[in-house]
Amino acid sequence: MRERLQQVRITSGVYEGIFEGPLETGIEAVHNGKVVGLARMVAMPDQPGATRVTIDLPADVLSDGVQVVALRSTTSGEILDRITLMAGTGLDEDIRGEVALLRDEIELLKTAFRRHVSAAQD
Repeated sequence: MRERLQQVRITSGVYEGIFEGPLETGIEAVHNGKVVGLARMVAMPDQPGATRVTIDLPADVLSDGVQVVALRSTTSGEILDRITLMAGTGLDEDIRGEVALLRDEIELLKTAFRRHVSAAQD
């Protein structure tokens, strides 16, 4: 049976998902090569073969920049899902700068397009 993990939500630092796969499978959260958490898994009687998964995300994965937490099967080693967290002042400045550049490029494209349309009409 193939392992599959579907995210339901992340709330208050807790990842929640539905796992379909072998019952002996465990799931661990990995950040920067270290295991930072283990999933609690509870069978769902109303959905045969499905298991509810919850993982507490530790506060130390929240840092400036982009952080990725991989959710990995303990039996196959396969990455079942990824959680991407973005935070920090530096990130805000980067995003604002990128948006400003995109706006400038759009203005250039609009001007060039208007010139092209105007020339085609003459």
